[in-house]
Amino acid sequence: MNAPLNLQAPLLELDLLNTLVAIAETGNFSAAAEVVFRTPSAVSMQVKRIEEILGRPVFNRDSRSVTLTVDGEKLLTHARRLLALNRELMAQFISPDIVGEVRLGTVDHLAEQFLPGILKRFNETHPGVAVEVTVEGSMELARRVKAGMLDLAIVTCEVSEYCELPVEVIHREELVWAGLKCGVAVEQTPLPLSVWEEGCVWRKAAIDGLDKIGREFRVNFKSAYTSGQKAALLADLAIAPLPASSCDGNIVQLESKYGLPPLGKYSIGLVKVAEISAPVNAVVDYLRASFAQL
Repeated sequence: MNAPLNLQAPLLELDLLNTLVAIAETGNFSAAAEVVFRTPSAVSMQVKRIEEILGRPVFNRDSRSVTLTVDGEKLLTHARRLLALNRELMAQFISPDIVGEVRLGTVDHLAEQFLPGILKRFNETHPGVAVEVTVEGSMELARRVKAGMLDLAIVTCEVSEYCELPVEVIHREELVWAGLKCGVAVEQTPLPLSVWEEGCVWRKAAIDGLDKIGREFRVNFKSAYTSGQKAALLADLAIAPLPASSCDGNIVQLESKYGLPPLGKYSIGLVKVAEISAPVNAVVDYLRASFAQL
């Protein structure tokens, strides 16, 4: 009698799929290794294992980066789905009581730079918590928290309270003068500025500094959002006070040779309702830990 055929398909371990997703999102093995807490050589071995199981390559490799093959893109979709299902399953056993909705407010530059990654990681550990995000200016966010329209908000601040709500500082960052790379707006008189309205922490630091050194200026571009301020910089219509982390690509920190006043640091803080639920407290704790690592 012939032995029965083993028709069971091989299994791809979740650990392998997690590494595949990390490589796809970071663009290279070294960065992915940091995400999954492995060495680059171990990541390479995991990719080799995936390709051995599938019998085909999942990445195109060159000297500088890796990209997904057509088969790799198909696998990525299923990998994300399986990892999400695993997180949902584990949430039934790990912190099963932390379930609910959190109304979070944030200023726009944090929504653009930091929050997507933070919320992605939070969702992986707390899939039972749905976070609804509102992007607004700091004063408006604080007003909404006080009115009970938001549970908590991340604001930029230099004060100890907003709308009679205490502010918990969770991060401090250098504020710098930014402009177009090789631009000439900084050489103009009066100095053209891109800022927001009265009450903005960045605007106050810039104008107070310029007044102190007697530098003539004019506000010729107003935007409540960093993307709008950056548009003015990219068009070389103005310079702006921005967080150092916002300078990248063609938007650069202006050199000291232009004689602009130092702007110091600004604070990122949390304002929250007095009575917070378990889901809100989980988000607060995660934000504290995430910003502490920046």
